[in-house]
Amino acid sequence: MGAETLGVILAGGRATRMGGGDKGLLPLGGRTLLTHVIDRIRPQVAGLALNANGEPARFASFGLPVIPDTIEGHPGPLAGVLAGLDWAAGQGASCLVTVAADTPFFPRDLVARLQEAAQGMAHPLVLATTPREGGEALKSGGRRGVNRHPTFGLWPVALRDDLRAALKAGLRKVVLWTDAHDGREALFPVGRIDPFFNVNTPGDLERAAAMLEEQL
Repeated sequence: MGAETLGVILAGGRATRMGGGDKGLLPLGGRTLLTHVIDRIRPQVAGLALNANGEPARFASFGLPVIPDTIEGHPGPLAGVLAGLDWAAGQGASCLVTVAADTPFFPRDLVARLQEAAQGMAHPLVLATTPREGGEALKSGGRRGVNRHPTFGLWPVALRDDLRAALKAGLRKVVLWTDAHDGREALFPVGRIDPFFNVNTPGDLERAAAMLEEQL
């Protein structure tokens, strides 16, 4: 566990491909998607919150602080990252790890691997990646040939005001901001199950249920 690293689950999206609503509250294997995510991230961080917009009472049963976006207009996951960084700053933390509420199989060593990749950085900033088919990631310096997962990252509290300014200036793409700050990548292997498989559609939810059965 990172003693100064907090975690935030990003659940502020509008889930348009699922017909709206909260994807994290969908059932998977007798529990909610969000419960699976909480169980994976909670042991890895010193404290945990949920980034979500709208009425927070719908998440009361999870017992987590609910923090909304502070930038209006649903500008994307960077707004959730910023909300998390502001919350982490108030808790006296130096770093934040974010995960997505619709990705129930992410690595149980996610935080440790992100922190390892950040060693030596003045402002730890690392995104999770997985190799594309053919193993091209190892031949391309860590950018071409990999799939970047921008909702799974290690973020420095010290850069939150820079991120706020970028969002207010219209920036929406996560990797444009991380690249501008020389962000690094942590490469995670893909086995029989893609650890960053996320639920976007009803069909994806069915696939996730099958994956869960395979792991039992």
